[in-house]
Amino acid sequence: MLPAALRLIHPAPAFAVVLLSAALGGILLAQASRPPDSRLLLVVLSVAGSQIATGAFNDWADRERDAEARPEKPIPAGELQPRTALLMGVGGILLQVVTSAALGVVTLALGAAATVSALVYDFALSRRPASVLPYLVSFGLLPLWIAAGIGIPLERVAAASLLVAPFAAAAHLANTLRDFDMDAASGSRGLVQVLGRDASRALALALAMGVGIIVAVGLGAGGQLRPASAGFGLIGLLALALGAPNATRLWYGMLLAAVCWTIAWALASG
Repeated sequence: MLPAALRLIHPAPAFAVVLLSAALGGILLAQASRPPDSRLLLVVLSVAGSQIATGAFNDWADRERDAEARPEKPIPAGELQPRTALLMGVGGILLQVVTSAALGVVTLALGAAATVSALVYDFALSRRPASVLPYLVSFGLLPLWIAAGIGIPLERVAAASLLVAPFAAAAHLANTLRDFDMDAASGSRGLVQVLGRDASRALALALAMGVGIIVAVGLGAGGQLRPASAGFGLIGLLALALGAPNATRLWYGMLLAAVCWTIAWALASG
């Protein structure tokens, strides 16, 4: 039961989002000369709840299509009942709401908006040309959600929101490219089907690398681009470049780049 439940919530991207949220919160607290505290734990749990709900409801909404295109997934394979997926999704929502509410109205509102946007993707937009919009909204709100949760002024992370959103769009394109043929065969008209395989891969690579280069230029202009930061930044760019020829490798290259660039920012900001 446990492996199937873990697969249901899409563990690789979910873990990456939770890990990076914890890292972002830790960096912001360190910059404010504050130690990690219970507020950081609560906001990270809130993000985890949102990720659980998003993954579970996504597989529940796609269960009939997956029965033909992805029969190995937990619900069509009979490893989990649809009702179990719904209960996991509801549990994730409850975890997200309770932990966000404990941190105040602003945190609750930002977390709710990000989660609702993700659920709009699950239930309405995943197979439509506007499939990228929830990624722009949810991940654009994520730095604000983290900052509000730990009590940091939102203006401190406004620039991060502007950079996270296009990177999330790139990750969406890379992720859906992996299922391009199956999605097209099932009648999906998501953004990658509209743009085509080659254009989607090129756009994903350009957006992701553009974010990395902009961050590097910004740190360099501010005199913060230390050798270690530059090294992790280059590893992220190399991961993207090596992943460019293949959709799956590009997707995992983006996850690695996100981790490397978060570390680079942490080192650059002290």
